[in-house]
Amino acid sequence: MTAAPFPSDFLWGVAFAANQAEGAYDADGKGLSQADVVPFPQAMDYVDLHEVMSPTPERIAQAAAAVGTAGYPKRNGSLFYTHWEEDVELFARMGIRALRMSIAWSRIFPNGDDAEPNEAGLVFYERLFTRLRERGIEPVVTMSHYEMPLHLVTEYGGWANRAVVRLFERYAETILRRYRGLVRYWLTFNEINTTVIEPYTGGGVVDDGTGDRMQRAYQALHHQFVASALATKLAHEIDPEAKVGCMLARMLHYPASSDPADVQQAQHDNDMNLVHTDVQVRGAYPGIIRRYWRENGIELQIAEGDERILAENTVDFLSFSYYMTLVSAVDPTKYGATGGNLFSTVKNPHLETSEWGWHLDPIGIRIALTDLWTRYQVPLFIVENGLGASDRVEEDGSVRDDYRIDYMRRHLGQVAEAIADGVDLMGYTVWGGIDIVSASTSQMTKRYGLIHVDLDDEGNGTGNRTPKASFDWYRRVIASGGATLSEAG
Repeated sequence: MTAAPFPSDFLWGVAFAANQAEGAYDADGKGLSQADVVPFPQAMDYVDLHEVMSPTPERIAQAAAAVGTAGYPKRNGSLFYTHWEEDVELFARMGIRALRMSIAWSRIFPNGDDAEPNEAGLVFYERLFTRLRERGIEPVVTMSHYEMPLHLVTEYGGWANRAVVRLFERYAETILRRYRGLVRYWLTFNEINTTVIEPYTGGGVVDDGTGDRMQRAYQALHHQFVASALATKLAHEIDPEAKVGCMLARMLHYPASSDPADVQQAQHDNDMNLVHTDVQVRGAYPGIIRRYWRENGIELQIAEGDERILAENTVDFLSFSYYMTLVSAVDPTKYGATGGNLFSTVKNPHLETSEWGWHLDPIGIRIALTDLWTRYQVPLFIVENGLGASDRVEEDGSVRDDYRIDYMRRHLGQVAEAIADGVDLMGYTVWGGIDIVSASTSQMTKRYGLIHVDLDDEGNGTGNRTPKASFDWYRRVIASGGATLSEAG
């Protein structure tokens, strides 16, 4: 089958998050965020990655008292805060039409509950958005990307506290009004389902040893749903031209066998993943999650009017990340396991894995697109897809990342097939444009960028930017509207 060409208005782009790229964690009035206290595991006495991503109050206090960037790579990032003008020029040279990025909430309200916003933070993003638009690049902006002011975590209990909804609403109104006309595409929360997978990362919910972490995680998730709906309402009121999307980490599950019990388990796991988009696109909790709450003793505090807010303020489009697929089985012990970012899964014998144990599954992205389009019939947007790899810099300074080109070529080929099938897809932004600090492992050496950044895991290096082979390949793909997808690097 010959794939139809990509639409002429397709938003080709790249993506990254403020907490992984900006650095300058204490510059120009910025406050500490929850990401600024996440350590590089090898630099600390942590046992495993789960401990890093689920810190105790004691660990957080210790990290908050630490001065400087040593041991905390996200405080350094990839120096975007000081290199942004150079980076925007490189993006323009690449030919991208969209930059999916995020605002650091603690640059705007350093503590989250400040009486007034931080003007220096507002000015930074205003200059950035203005320059992007001058260079023909559409900002696609996430309001909260694994990043909230640390004060709201330690003093309020994160999103489990209803008061944070009001504070987020004020933050959202501040940036929506300030950037009206500069930003037309907004996402509310990044990978909102992470709140119940890693509650600290997604919702600022700390493991305090009380044993009610999942109760608080689902309460936090509910508050985020309400906050997202209120932000969507504000966006439509402030700028009728604005479009607001939700954002899901799509975790597509295959059954481990044709045993109906395994098929049913995979269906259940997929439906649990899609609870989050059911709420934000359809406007109501589905029965499957209500049953889960009953069977697990979870009792949410749903305020009067919350369900009306959710129903009346659904999103305009659905965005998602796609990196890998998973395998479901009623009895996983019968199968091997492979690691992932925030999860592990039964090994799929039909797929290769990346250096970090993620299944490489280009066909899965077409399946995911088709499923989401069939279920929701709203425009879709792939805002994260990319390959983390240990790149090698050659003696001449170049990076020949043919493996990344192959990854993108195969995934974009399947995206083209989905579009030919009739899926309404707004765009594709590859993760992460420039090399950034990994969200999970806090490594720079787990590189995602099409542009090499000369920094190591400890933040040492010049910070110099060098386009990789994938940069030029993607530039040609964008310029051709996808016609050169089959070309090698």
